[in-house]
Amino acid sequence: MKLSEITKVYGNGSLQVPVLHGIDLEVEDGEFIAIMGPSGSGKSTLMNIIGFLDYPTEGIFELNGENIISAKEKHLAKLRNEHIGFVFQQFFLLPRLNAQKNVEAPLIYAGMSKRERAERAKQMLEKVGLGDRVKHLPNQLSGGQKQRVAIARALVNNPTLILADEPTGALDSKTSAQIMELFVQLNKEGKTVIIVTHEEEIAAYTNRIITLRDGKIIDDRRTRP
Repeated sequence: MKLSEITKVYGNGSLQVPVLHGIDLEVEDGEFIAIMGPSGSGKSTLMNIIGFLDYPTEGIFELNGENIISAKEKHLAKLRNEHIGFVFQQFFLLPRLNAQKNVEAPLIYAGMSKRERAERAKQMLEKVGLGDRVKHLPNQLSGGQKQRVAIARALVNNPTLILADEPTGALDSKTSAQIMELFVQLNKEGKTVIIVTHEEEIAAYTNRIITLRDGKIIDDRRTRP
């Protein structure tokens, strides 16, 4: 993945608000990256562009040799569903569906049969340590358990890239450590993991820390090989 001279401007005319200013970034398969920076630095906007949830105003975004900025929305939706798993601070679980049904949701769009969906969802919940919570509703789960369900949902399509925006922001320190250890394990299994965080303790789990300020990358360092 390679981003070159990526800019992002919101609004029109005199109401334009520039957020990203010429971002150059290359991500190798299997990296574990933290994107840091103060509020308003552009880190979530950059995450959304990487995940095809937002479009840059200018620049080049190459994925597997293809400039996806010129791709049609239908193609981008297919790439999102097949290659990217999203994890957010707010969990975004459907309150009337149990853990298993929440995890199954992305598989419906993939056209998988009901039986296959159920089996895959159970496998993913077991993987994140919730094999005994498959029938629990979100309001019957702790914050850490809800985040594990969200991670299982992100994994269910076997993505190559996991994007997590402040995934521990609503959790206590002990639960945050457990969630980060899960991301570490997923990275060891070959997943590329990119996390947005403002916490040094969370960034310390990763292998590379990218710091943004005022829409620019001001530091890009590897913490370990």
